[in-house]
Amino acid sequence: MILLLIYFLTVSGNMSVSLLILADKHLIQTPMYLFISTLSFLETLYINVTVPFMLMCMWRGKVQIKFNHCLLQMYLLHSLGITENYLLNIMAYDRMVAICNPLRYHTVMTSKHCTILLSSCWLLGFTSPIIHLVSVLKLPFCGPNTINHVFCDLSPLLKLSCMDTSFTFILNFLISLCIISCTFFFVSVTYIRIIITILRMSCTYGRKKAFSTCASHLTTVLLFYGSLAFIYIRPKVEYSLEYDKLIAVNYSVLIPFLNPIIYSFRNKEIKNTFKKLLNRYKNFRA
Repeated sequence: MILLLIYFLTVSGNMSVSLLILADKHLIQTPMYLFISTLSFLETLYINVTVPFMLMCMWRGKVQIKFNHCLLQMYLLHSLGITENYLLNIMAYDRMVAICNPLRYHTVMTSKHCTILLSSCWLLGFTSPIIHLVSVLKLPFCGPNTINHVFCDLSPLLKLSCMDTSFTFILNFLISLCIISCTFFFVSVTYIRIIITILRMSCTYGRKKAFSTCASHLTTVLLFYGSLAFIYIRPKVEYSLEYDKLIAVNYSVLIPFLNPIIYSFRNKEIKNTFKKLLNRYKNFRA
């Protein structure tokens, strides 16, 4: 019941953030809010790929899923995760331009530029995991085909193969690590530039305002890469399926649940839009 409640709150919360931004013409034309709306939509898709399957497992005990459907779930999980990774980088770049080059912001972050960035984000996100998919398709599976996990992911799928999967695991691990390392490095560099620029500001109000514009994004980045660190940066002796399950639940449920809280409670514009819509509804009822 707790997972079902979290699922309902997560979907409704993320969809509310997206719809509130879409309902305001000014917000949807602002790059930062366009990216927040996209992030909320991404989180809605992500939790719908994972949690319904978890709920079925909890209700029935064991759930039968076709191999092709299992591969599709794995592909969507990786695609949406990588897309979110790239989107967080785009959002970091947006904040860096806004704070470090405010006079050039509107000439750099044009609607055309934002469309190209978002299109590239989705394209790279959904093409990168094809290597994972092809590597799994080449493996022989001879049973028992029972996955000891909360959803279909690469590691539990590799355990079902009746041949040595060390090379496949290492290859996929290195590709994932390369993507994560490069994107994390980019985010780190952008925030170093942002922090240096903020510290150089003479006005205290300006520093507070600049920091507040990127505080929500920084919190999301720390949650996202913090969860990935538990997966990729750990001693081999600590590896266990139970550990993986715990991290998987945290990554697929907790982060999508927290994102609308982070962005709605700390954002005046989104709260003001909600109040405007609420007043319109009250006036309509009156």
